[in-house]
Amino acid sequence: MKLFENDDDRIAFVPVELLQEKVIKVFLSFGFNQRDAALATDVMIQADLRGVTSHGVARMLKVYADEYHAQKLNAKPNIKIIKEAPASANLDGDAGLGIVIVPKAMKIAIEKANACGIGMVTINNSRHLGMASYHSMLALEKGMIGMCMSGCPPRVLPTFGAEEKLGTNPIAIAAPNKQEPHFVFDAATSAVSYNTFQLAHQLGIPLPPGIVAEANTGRPYQQREVPCAKDSLLPLGSFPENSSHKGYGLACMVEVLTGILSGIGHGAKLGRPHYNHMVIAIDIKKFVDYDIFLQRMNDFLNDLSNTKPAAGYERVLFPGVLEWESKQKCLKQGIPVPNVMLEWLNQYLKSNKGKQNAVMCNIC
Repeated sequence: MKLFENDDDRIAFVPVELLQEKVIKVFLSFGFNQRDAALATDVMIQADLRGVTSHGVARMLKVYADEYHAQKLNAKPNIKIIKEAPASANLDGDAGLGIVIVPKAMKIAIEKANACGIGMVTINNSRHLGMASYHSMLALEKGMIGMCMSGCPPRVLPTFGAEEKLGTNPIAIAAPNKQEPHFVFDAATSAVSYNTFQLAHQLGIPLPPGIVAEANTGRPYQQREVPCAKDSLLPLGSFPENSSHKGYGLACMVEVLTGILSGIGHGAKLGRPHYNHMVIAIDIKKFVDYDIFLQRMNDFLNDLSNTKPAAGYERVLFPGVLEWESKQKCLKQGIPVPNVMLEWLNQYLKSNKGKQNAVMCNIC
């Protein structure tokens, strides 16, 4: 869902290098080492470049700052391997930020896939991982398929339910193509991500029907309106009549493979600020000749792209195209950031180098 338009006067376009410089300073102010600060910044900047505004600087940086100052995240986590086998591992994230921990977990998964054909790592006791596809795309650099899932705190109603029992629980998969763009699918199992919902609320942007339901009753809103902060999100599919049980079931699947498989439990039991994750790397060469795979993927994606478009539409896309196009555009014109967020960011960096008396902002 696109939240920002190029002519929106609430938005400034910031050069990538300048925004990187500012964001790294924020993470350094938390006590991150230089390497982790650069990694955390890259996760956020890549989200903005790919048009995933809901998980980039505009939405998440102040959230991370607030969590750090509230002592809800550990800037120097001692990541521990709880259990390990040749093709698998289970990690304790020590309340560290997922945007730093999960790339390290994917590195372990890639090493195991290189040896065994597949590597899978679960992570419990972590925090938000940012854009899930960032972590799955790390496998592309090694000629592998990558997957990532995240079990999140509850914000979503189960089908037929009036209580929030599930997180937005995203699923991401990335597979290499012969040429860019690669196949990259990344989606919440709710109708929209929680961060998209929050940005719409804070910026006063209406959402279409089928996105949120009235708090405590589970009654979906039928009219287009600006969401209330207390509203509950609906599962993918929105209504039982539109197969919302599929989104509900996928969210449950993520709970099984993240929190429950990692041994800590499901999100509704844990509550905020707990997040649990899972990453998988698949070494293509252990299954099929790599060049054959690339050619088959190229044929498949070209076949999709060449599909005759339905009336009223210009083209058929495959997952990853719009994000790739967004990145090319942002590298030229800069990253769109709400002016109010830039004001907060600049003031934060000036105010005692990011200590607790930093000025707050009304966007997050």
